[in-house]
Amino acid sequence: MGEGDRVAVTLPPSLAFAALVHAAPRLGAAIVPLNTRLAKGEMREQESASGARLTVSEPLTGPQADAELRDGLDPRAVHTVLFTSGTTGRPKAVELTVGNHAASARASTANLGTREDDSWLCVLPLFHVGGLAILLRSAMNATTVVLHDGFDADRVRDELEGGGVTLASLVATMLHRLRGANLSEAPGLRAILLGGGPIPSALLDWARDLRLPVAPTYGMTETASQVATIPPGEALRGLRAGRALEGVDLRVADDGEILVRGAMVAPGAVAADGWLHTGDLGSLDGEGRLRVEGRRAELIVTGGENVMAAEVEQALRSHPSVADAGVVGIDDEEWGERVVAYVVREGEVSELELVELCRAQLASYKVPKGVHFVAELPRNAAGKLVRACLGP
Repeated sequence: MGEGDRVAVTLPPSLAFAALVHAAPRLGAAIVPLNTRLAKGEMREQESASGARLTVSEPLTGPQADAELRDGLDPRAVHTVLFTSGTTGRPKAVELTVGNHAASARASTANLGTREDDSWLCVLPLFHVGGLAILLRSAMNATTVVLHDGFDADRVRDELEGGGVTLASLVATMLHRLRGANLSEAPGLRAILLGGGPIPSALLDWARDLRLPVAPTYGMTETASQVATIPPGEALRGLRAGRALEGVDLRVADDGEILVRGAMVAPGAVAADGWLHTGDLGSLDGEGRLRVEGRRAELIVTGGENVMAAEVEQALRSHPSVADAGVVGIDDEEWGERVVAYVVREGEVSELELVELCRAQLASYKVPKGVHFVAELPRNAAGKLVRACLGP
């Protein structure tokens, strides 16, 4: 392992993984954390796409672990090659530099602050930027990481109720499972960064009742983690729009696409106009707060009218018996596309009830023309809905 190498990693979340992430760049190498849930063929594809010629699948020991590390790092050097979530297509490789990660860590610290006793619970996969960023920012701040190998609701509940954790990063699905595990308090927490997509209003209501300091956040692989976050107090008051973090420029293009600029943006993701074109749709209010409305790829055009899938999903999730919902547009000869919903129930509710619920909250053209009940929705390791796997 040396200058210019790309090193694929399939180690589980562990001290050995953390040591490699911090050591490899000081040998001039870049880390490529691979999704261990992938089939062997898919892993080989990602190894090839990233340029990795070496894979570390077991902790390095003996002479392998004995190397002289350089003191400083070039901010322009590639630190990590991460793959996007692949929610709307095949995952793509993103090269993040030392400077990208440092800028992201500074922005997060400026937003949340830091304390000597901080202990950040990491249950997100380390092959996604949300989990990996915890290792990097905590090292930068000389604070503790509590690292779990995967998400176990009972174990996380006990960790939070024990009061030793001050920060946590979760996705909405995990928070929902903690509610099902009867989480009753989290006395040590000062913030839960909650990402991974839309958050059901009922879930935020439960968090408010429990006084959980939830901070919904928006970011992506190409920005080395978060770029806009709603402070816990504002989230619990019902606000759904967050301010850009320090060092982040946000703009909404004429077509509604969110554009991002800043030192945390991967160089290879910047367009010719100097901005990262996120593929997300949103708006900025008069105080500069960003509201994310969904992916451009999630836009359904039915009978000439535009429907955001996330808006319909939010209406469906407002029913107390709906645990999860996913909405897509299905090709239709008459409408161009028709709105179809896939729903996970945790109680008794009929298709007619859900259609009437949507009719009461949404314009008529946004109401699903079909509701299918399923055992679960296809979600990736980061908890994001894989919309491409929905449909007939």
